[in-house]
Amino acid sequence: MKDRLEIKNLSKHFGDKLVLDNLSFHVNSGEFLSILGPSGCGKTTLLRILIGVETCDSGLILKDGQDIAPLTPIERGMGIVFQNYALFPNMTVLGNVMYALKNNKKTRPKARERALDIIERVGLTEHINKRPHKLSGGQQQRVAIARTLAVNPDIVLFDEPMSALDAANRIALRKEFKQIQKEFNITMIYITHDQEEAFAMSDRIMVMSEGHIEQIDTPRNLYQHPCNEYVEEFVGWQLKEKIKSIADTTGMFE
Repeated sequence: MKDRLEIKNLSKHFGDKLVLDNLSFHVNSGEFLSILGPSGCGKTTLLRILIGVETCDSGLILKDGQDIAPLTPIERGMGIVFQNYALFPNMTVLGNVMYALKNNKKTRPKARERALDIIERVGLTEHINKRPHKLSGGQQQRVAIARTLAVNPDIVLFDEPMSALDAANRIALRKEFKQIQKEFNITMIYITHDQEEAFAMSDRIMVMSEGHIEQIDTPRNLYQHPCNEYVEEFVGWQLKEKIKSIADTTGMFE
């Protein structure tokens, strides 16, 4: 089976500053990969390059073997869920989810049918006629996910989607993210600076610092076998008090 996505020797400068330094990694089909690192490490720039709103200076972005770097965002078969949800405040849940479908000639005839199905599958049917300000933060996040899934992307990218939510909503949404991934059998790339979040949801985690990949591995291997002092400190000390509960819910150490 081909890798769903392979990045080869990707680099990016902003002026004289090297933001991404010769990155190479792959994402398996159906995988949940978290890209974990502190603010300023380059993870959001990487996401913007993958989705196509930023260009790279050099390197390849291969999706099922095809270099998609020259393609526009709409041609890449990817979706993105933003940090601030980016919902239309004057539209209902149904209107938000239908929006992209209605504006595409191919999907317009069955836009309502497709939107209703997605809304049901993410558990929002009872809120279908509500506008965003009538929804909780977690519900708004699910609308944003539903809107992205409605256009049937191969890969969904998430830009720190839980950063605006309280602790209770964050914990609840972790389970929902995994359920949605399994339900739709979709590849997810998840940007975060939150170690606990990454360890609780990911199949693999890519730890970044200053434009470099320090280590990419399973949560278990990252915690038990960090490759260097940076990884050990970044993923270790903040998780020591919480690791047992994460392991109990994810089976990380089984």
